[in-house]
Amino acid sequence: METIEAKYLDTNQKGRVIGHIEGTMPGPLVFFFAGIHGNEPAGVIALQNALERLEERKNQIRGKIYGLVGNLPALAGKKRFIDEDLNRIWTTNRISQLKLKENLMVEEKEMLDLLTFIQNLLDTNQEPVYFIDFHTTSSKTYPFITINDALINRKFAMQFPVPIVLGIEEYLDGPMLSYVNQKGFVGIGFEAGQHQEEAAVRHTEAFIYLTLRFTGAIKKKHMPEWKQHFQVLEASAADLHKIFEIVHLHKIGDLDRFKMLPGFESFQVIHQGTDLAYHNHETIKSPYNGRIFMPLYQSQGSDGFFIIHRIPYWALKLSAFLRKLKIDNLLPLLPGVSWEHKDKMVLKVNLKKARFLAKPFFHLFGYRIRVQEGEWLRLSNRERVAKRNMYRWERWY
Repeated sequence: METIEAKYLDTNQKGRVIGHIEGTMPGPLVFFFAGIHGNEPAGVIALQNALERLEERKNQIRGKIYGLVGNLPALAGKKRFIDEDLNRIWTTNRISQLKLKENLMVEEKEMLDLLTFIQNLLDTNQEPVYFIDFHTTSSKTYPFITINDALINRKFAMQFPVPIVLGIEEYLDGPMLSYVNQKGFVGIGFEAGQHQEEAAVRHTEAFIYLTLRFTGAIKKKHMPEWKQHFQVLEASAADLHKIFEIVHLHKIGDLDRFKMLPGFESFQVIHQGTDLAYHNHETIKSPYNGRIFMPLYQSQGSDGFFIIHRIPYWALKLSAFLRKLKIDNLLPLLPGVSWEHKDKMVLKVNLKKARFLAKPFFHLFGYRIRVQEGEWLRLSNRERVAKRNMYRWERWY
C-alpha cells in the first residue's frame, strides 16, 4: 500500500488557510475543511495540491473558495486531538460558553478561531454556502459520504458516485457538520480512505473538483476533465453507490480497554453473532446482520464500530414526499406525541404511550436527533431549519 508519510505537511508554514481563491464573477461560498483530526493529513495535502492548480485558472472561477485546516496543533503533532476531539464539541451550549471561559483548552481555541473566521465571511455573503469536511479512517474502506439527514444534503450528496451514510448525527454529539446543518446550510463529510493511503489524497482531490463543478463554482465548459474525476470515485466505490443508515454504535468509555479484531473493513458484510472486538476483556459480537462501518484501529477515539443497513429506494422516495408535504405537522395527533414549544422545532414523545412508534417511523419525517430524559424522548429535525430558499435555484436542487 502506497503511503503519504513522506508528504506529511509542516502546517506551521501554512497556518489556518491552506488556500483562498476569489473568482472574477459572483458564485457560491465554498468551505473545504481538512485536518479536523490531526492524524488525517490526506485532506490537507489534497487541498494544497488542488488549490495551487486552481489558482492558475482563477479567471474561470465563480464565487469564493477557502481551504482551511481544522486542528493545527494536532496536525503538527500527528495526533487525532490534543485535549479532546475537535469534531465532538460543536454544540450550542459549548459554543455559548467559550467567551465566558478564561482558560480554553486547545480544541476550544481551534473551534473559536474557526467560528470567527467563518462567521466573518457569512456576515457579508448573499450566495449559496457549502461546507465540505474531509476525513480518513483507521480501517480500510471504500470512499464514502456522511450527511445529516436533510433533503438538501441528500440531493447535493447524491451527485457523487460513492456510498452515502445517513444518521450519524443520531449517534455522535457535537460534530462540526451537525452544527453547520443546524444553521441550515448544506454540509457533507467525505471519508477518502485509510489514513496513510496515497489513494486517499487522489480521492479527495477528485472530490474537490467535483464539488466545484456541482456547486457551479466552475462551469462545465471550463472543466472538461470533470468526468475523469467522476470516474476516479466511481471506480473506487465499486458497486456501492447506495444509501445506508447507521443502526448501531458500540461506544467506548475514557477508561475502557478496547481492541477491534483484525481484518474488518468498512462496508464489509457481517452476520449477527460474529465476533468483532474485545471490550474490557469481553468478546463483543455483532447484534445484527448488516455491514460494519468505521471499525476503530487507532488508540484515540470513542466510537468502537458502527453497523449500517441499506435504505430501500422506496423508503427514500416516501420520506422525501412526506417531508415536502410537511406531514410531520400532524404527528402530535398521535397518542404520546407533542411539540415541546410553539415553534415546532422539537417533538416530545412519551415512551410509555407511544412505544408502538418505531425509530424508522420518525426517520421518514427527518427526526433523528434523540435525547432521552426519563420516559420522554426529544426529537429534532434538520428540515425545519434548512435554508431551502438559498439553494432553490441551484442546478442540483
